[in-house]
Amino acid sequence: MKRPPRLYFNLRSPFSWMGLKRLEERFPQAPEVIEYYPYWDPDERTRAALEERDSGFHYTQMSKAKHLYILQDTKRLSTRFGYTMSWPVDIDPWWELPHLAWLKARHLGRERDFYAAVSAARWERGENICDTEVLHRVAEAAGFDGDEMVAAAHDPALRAEGVDALAAAYDDDVFGIPYFKVGRHRFWGLDRVDGFLDELIPALRKAGVDVAEPMPEAIDDQVPAALLERVGAYDSDSAGGCG
Repeated sequence: MKRPPRLYFNLRSPFSWMGLKRLEERFPQAPEVIEYYPYWDPDERTRAALEERDSGFHYTQMSKAKHLYILQDTKRLSTRFGYTMSWPVDIDPWWELPHLAWLKARHLGRERDFYAAVSAARWERGENICDTEVLHRVAEAAGFDGDEMVAAAHDPALRAEGVDALAAAYDDDVFGIPYFKVGRHRFWGLDRVDGFLDELIPALRKAGVDVAEPMPEAIDDQVPAALLERVGAYDSDSAGGCG
């Protein structure tokens, strides 16, 4: 492989959250052999920096109809996978705050701890991780310096690193997440984890990387009757965010 396998994720999307959980449950070595890139809806300052280097951002905001469908679909999927999920409410979210904090955690060698903490806060407890007080509290509870993590969004070096990550996504034609790439093969979406693993494992072994066989998928394909009875009832849920 000319380049290591890559994975684009964000802290906004339930599909990214579930996709990474499924990948790492089936293939625990994923963080060791795949390069993780954060991907988020940039603020004006980040967009301007992307434009300065002739880069951009492929993702476009979804329609209300699609958003309402996603609210319903994610409840079905989380139930199917056995994940506890609570939809957060996003009001003018600033996504640089948690994503640049993730980059800071990576510099500390603890990005996995940070990711686990903020993902649990957002998707299991429905907390607003774009709120500085919430992020500060979540970071402190996970053993980080809360002030340091909140300040990451204002650090010029981390801002530049964030622009690099989004520029890499643009160059890899990323238009949604989770997005996986190994060699010339690209996979987009929660339901492409299996296909990604089918390409990833042989490619890693061919490159001389010692990897274990992925664990078999263990999910209940039967949608509970109680959930089927609720189809359509979730359209009144509070709006959240999905990237």
